[in-house]
Amino acid sequence: MASPEDLTGENGPLYAARKGVYPKKVDGPFRRFKWSVMFVTLAIYYGTPWIRWDRGPYAPDQAVLVDLAHRRFFMFQIEIWPHEFYYVAGLLIMAGIGLFLVTSAVGRAWCGYACPQTVWTDLFQHVDRLVDGDRNAQIRLANGPWTFEKLVKRTIKYGIYLAVAFWTGGAWIMYFADAPTLTADFWTGQAAPVAYGTVAVLTATTFVFGGFMREQVCIYMCPWPRIQTAMMDEKSLLVTYKDWRGEPRGSTKKAQTHPGAFGDCIDCNQCVAVCPTGIDIREGPQIGCITCALCIDACDGVMKQVGRPRGLIDYCTLDDAAIEKSGGIAQTVRKTLSRPRTLIYLGIWTAIGAAMIFSLGQRTRLDLAVQHERSPLYVQLSDGHIRNNYTLKVRNMETRPRRVAIAVDGLPDARLWTEAGTRERASQHLEIALAPDSVTRVKLFVAAPSAGPERQDFAIAVRGLDGDPRGDSDIIQFDRPEAGQ
Repeated sequence: MASPEDLTGENGPLYAARKGVYPKKVDGPFRRFKWSVMFVTLAIYYGTPWIRWDRGPYAPDQAVLVDLAHRRFFMFQIEIWPHEFYYVAGLLIMAGIGLFLVTSAVGRAWCGYACPQTVWTDLFQHVDRLVDGDRNAQIRLANGPWTFEKLVKRTIKYGIYLAVAFWTGGAWIMYFADAPTLTADFWTGQAAPVAYGTVAVLTATTFVFGGFMREQVCIYMCPWPRIQTAMMDEKSLLVTYKDWRGEPRGSTKKAQTHPGAFGDCIDCNQCVAVCPTGIDIREGPQIGCITCALCIDACDGVMKQVGRPRGLIDYCTLDDAAIEKSGGIAQTVRKTLSRPRTLIYLGIWTAIGAAMIFSLGQRTRLDLAVQHERSPLYVQLSDGHIRNNYTLKVRNMETRPRRVAIAVDGLPDARLWTEAGTRERASQHLEIALAPDSVTRVKLFVAAPSAGPERQDFAIAVRGLDGDPRGDSDIIQFDRPEAGQ
């Protein structure tokens, strides 16, 4: 086993034991923005399964539903079938490129505001303040002995943790079944075992990650900060401490005693006290900084109190910080939004989204798959005609019953009939009824004169008869015996 001395690098230990982080309450534009993002994201997550969407009498009325039993994905008016999984792949690609775009434009804004780990950690930290009090009260309680008061507060706090975690796990399973029905089945013990298992696992992970590991998930477990670090450079937007303006640090009393000897930073440590990951932004860019900008709110408040200009800690690029240091005027927002990398990401993201929207608008709601039965390969009828057998799978992807026509293209004088019909009633096309949102299996017989090539390509086509003639076709072969057989 490796000794603690072996687990050290040039700059210190490779893994540091967790120290308690007790962020101080702060107010400001970035804190209010975090409140808004947290409210919106949690409302979407917890509330979406309960939104109803009328798709008619033959389809579920839940707006967003991953229907594993029937292999469907519903998202408002859009319905995705298994063979259309490329739409899901497209959404995942857009999400990935969207993260690249956000990183290129506004740095680690995803980590600071919308990442689920950030949102739930922020929620749990508010629970800490509600039960234990603000930063100083939390530190005193954590370092103090186990008294009756501490036991009561820990019980209440962990109980709220557990309730939030359970609600989080319960909301997740609602995306995979009708939410009201599943809720009733869950509390009456009639839900599937996988539902209880999923809720238990998600409750445990939310309770541990949001309640106890918090910043360790961001620093040690999540790969995205490391990917972002590789993507960022001197032109990337960061939460930056302008050391050229703040150093050397000194209190207001020292600054008054020695005019011009100290910078604007009064070394109040408010930027450290409000940080949800417990880092000191004055030490420069680091992986623990999620750019939530709460340190900006804290520092701006202090600068206002001591009568100094805001922006000692601010959103800016390293290049713009250098421009400000030399006395110039930085144009951070315009530069970051117009840089080639950002425009390329935006172009790719927009192109994929536009292609998917166009494809959704043009896709047919009928789908056909044809399989040529090979045993027997063909049958020679008493009148000399040759008959081939085919199995058709006609997919009706609309939430209503439909009537469709099945016909053959490219095989002159062909006649067709189904297993339910007879050859005497054979014709050049057939009409069948399709159930809503289902796959109908059809056994099709196709007969054609024996004269002709040994093998002939033709198409079996299905077309709608209900005002939407669009359909689908499949190229298949018609087999005849060899000449002289």
